Amino acid sequence: MKSENNWQKKIKPLKSINLVLLKYFLILAAILILLVEVSCFIIVSNTSEARTRERLTHIGMEVAAVSRTSDGAALSDYLRSFRLEGVNVYILSSDGKVIQPLNIDEADVTFDLDGIKKRLANRPRNSVVYSENNHMNYATTVDYNGGSYLVVNCSMVIFNDSMNKLLVYFILVGVIVLLVTALISYSVSQKLSSGIRNLSATAVRFSKGELDVNFTHAEYKELADLSDTLNSVRDEVKKSGDFQREILANVSHDLKTPLTMIKAYASMVREISGDNPEKRDKHLQVIIDEADRLAGLVNDVLNVSKLTSNLDEINFKVFNLTEFLYGIINKFEYLQETQGYSLMVDVDANLYTRADEEKIGQVIYNLLGNAVNYTGEDKTVYISLKKSLTEDRIKLSVRDTGKGIDKEELADIWNRYYRSKDSHSRPVKGTGLGLNIVKIILENHSFDFGVDSEKGKGSTFWVDFPSVPEEINA
Repeated sequence: MKSENNWQKKIKPLKSINLVLLKYFLILAAILILLVEVSCFIIVSNTSEARTRERLTHIGMEVAAVSRTSDGAALSDYLRSFRLEGVNVYILSSDGKVIQPLNIDEADVTFDLDGIKKRLANRPRNSVVYSENNHMNYATTVDYNGGSYLVVNCSMVIFNDSMNKLLVYFILVGVIVLLVTALISYSVSQKLSSGIRNLSATAVRFSKGELDVNFTHAEYKELADLSDTLNSVRDEVKKSGDFQREILANVSHDLKTPLTMIKAYASMVREISGDNPEKRDKHLQVIIDEADRLAGLVNDVLNVSKLTSNLDEINFKVFNLTEFLYGIINKFEYLQETQGYSLMVDVDANLYTRADEEKIGQVIYNLLGNAVNYTGEDKTVYISLKKSLTEDRIKLSVRDTGKGIDKEELADIWNRYYRSKDSHSRPVKGTGLGLNIVKIILENHSFDFGVDSEKGKGSTFWVDFPSVPEEINA
C-alpha cells in the first residue's frame, strides 16, 4: 500500500499548453515591463534632479558674482527676476535675516541657518546643494554687507507630482501590455494546441482502425514534421496489414498445391500402387518432395520472423565458397532436366570467405530462385563468382534475362511488401519473401549487395564477400 502511494506521488499532473504558454508569456512580459519602466523612471527622475541642481548652482554662482558689484534696488530687481522660472533667491545676513530682495515679508521665508552653516562646513568650494521639505536648495557664502549667505531655492512639489503621475502612467501602460500579452499568448497557444488536438483526434481515429486518415498540419515546422512521421507510421501499418494479407494469400495458395498432391498420391498408394513397388516408390517420392516444399515454405516465414526480430545469431566460420556455391547450383539441376533451364556458371576455384554458412546458403538459394523465376524466354541464368584483382574481395553475381526492373522500383524490391507488376512463371515455389531474407541476412553480416537492372535486358543481383586465406580459423 505504501509503495502504491509513493508511486502515485511520483506521478506529475499533466499541464495544459495553453496555461503554460500564458504563464511564461506573462512572466516574460512582466520582467520586460519592470526593466523598461523602472529604468525609464530612474533615468527621468535622476536627469530632472541633476538638471535642477545644475540650474540652481549656475544661478547661485551668477548671483554671487553680481552681488559683488551691485547693491540696493537694482540687485533686488535682479533677484526677483528669477521667480519667473520658479526660483527664489535670497541673501541672508549672518544672523539669518533677509537682506535681498528688498521688501520681503520674512514670515514667508524660513531657513535653518544653523543647518546651512553645518552643511557649508568643510566644503572645498564653500557651497552645497541639498533637498529639504520638498525643496531643493543651493547655499553658499557671499561678500555682501560684511559677510552673508546666499540661498537659491526651488520647490520640488510640481516635480514630485509629475513623477507620481508618470509612475501611475507606467503602471497603467504595464497593465495594458500584460493584457495584450495575455491575449496574444492565448491566441498563439490556441493556434498551436489546435494543431496538436487535430493530430490527436486523427490519431484516435487511426488507433480505432481507420487506416485512411491523413495527418495534416503544415503551419508549424515541428508539427509538420510530426505529421509526416505519423503519416509514415500510418503507411507502415497499412503495409503491414497488406503484407499479412499477402502472406496469408501466398502461403494459402502455395500450401494448397503440395497438400493436394500429398493427399492425392497418398490415396493412390493406398488404392492403386500399394502392391506395386515401382509405382509405390514413385508416388511416395512425390509425397516426400511435396512435404519438403511445405517445409521450405514454413521455413521462409519463420526465417523472416527470426531475422527481423534478431533472434537468429550470426555464426561466422571460414568455408570454401566455391564448393558451397556448386552444391547449391546442383539443387537446381532438376529444372535443367525437366523444364529446360540453363545455368551458365563462371566460378573461380577455391575461394574462401568468412560468414555464416547456413545463412549465406539461404542468400544464394534465394538469389538463384529469384533469377529462375524472372528470367526470360531463353530460360538462362548466369552465375559468376570472381575474386577482385586489386582487393581481397569476392563478388557473386546472378543475372537473369528477364524484363528488368524500373529504376523507381529498384529500392523497393528488397522490401517484403514489394510485389512485381510483371507476371512471371514460378518454377521455384516460395512465399515472395526471398529478397527480403537476402537483405536482412547481408545487412546483419555488413556485406555490400545490390542490383543492376535495365528494362528489357534483365537484372544482375550481386553480393560482395570478404576473401580470406584457407588456413584462417573461424
